[in-house]
Amino acid sequence: MPTDEFLKITNIRAAYGNAAPVVEDVSFSLREGELACLLGPSGCGKTTILCAISGFQDLQAGSIELAGQVISSEENSIAPEQRNVGMVFQDHALFPHLNIAENVAFGLSKVARKERGARVDKLLELVGMQDYHQQYPHELSGGQSQRVALARAIAPQPKLLLMDEPFSNLDTELRESLGYEVRVLLKELGITAIMVTHDQYDAFALGDQIGVMSQGKLVQWDSSFNLYHAPNSRFVANFIGDGIFVKGLMVGKNTVVTNFGELRGEIINIDNAGPDVDVLIRPDDVEHPRKPDKRPNNAQGI
Repeated sequence: MPTDEFLKITNIRAAYGNAAPVVEDVSFSLREGELACLLGPSGCGKTTILCAISGFQDLQAGSIELAGQVISSEENSIAPEQRNVGMVFQDHALFPHLNIAENVAFGLSKVARKERGARVDKLLELVGMQDYHQQYPHELSGGQSQRVALARAIAPQPKLLLMDEPFSNLDTELRESLGYEVRVLLKELGITAIMVTHDQYDAFALGDQIGVMSQGKLVQWDSSFNLYHAPNSRFVANFIGDGIFVKGLMVGKNTVVTNFGELRGEIINIDNAGPDVDVLIRPDDVEHPRKPDKRPNNAQGI
């Protein structure tokens, strides 16, 4: 069974030098084996959180706990190499002078040679690159490079895997298919992972939980379904999916009157709402009425 709060982020604040905080009062947690995404526009602080978890960014306040151990706080910080956290970078960062097998084995210097070779073989097979041991990074496509980078990050068997915009340099069709492939692989291996991205399709393809960020704040931490159908703010509603806002007058718990008629259905986020409301309508929220059956009573179905 997954362990509650395998990763626990509590009220963290981070800044660069004496500048204003880039991340302010952010909290969330992950269970072991869970996949999460931090989603938001450029400059919202999502990569800074990743750097804080990996140990490359100090905290001004709050704490980060991994597998029951505090790895970062205002008072103390464990060195990055002692955290057992893997990282997949946006540009893949493969070593050009090493072949693919050597790239994957790079973090396994303390593992016995026989076991190291077996682990490299298994990982390359898992990511569909078993025939590329002797190739070099410049001979690979973008998708192939991403698979190798993932295998290299997984090879040391990290407690936590972090991915920084891993699909941003790939074309749309490839990034969608690879996103689902990566999710299946991480689930099979039981790896806990966090990805940061500005692309909602990447986040929806991979994440069990998704955190939407804006201006250094975590504005909603939820499932993809709830982010789409029950956003807690106009920012989240506009950032996720397609939809329109319609002004209306709430005349009942599940009824709103608008200029083009009466809307009925489940109304979400009505706490503290007055009679004047904005209704978010997604394309798939609309149900078309059935046309009446115009066949005569004695008509027979064919």
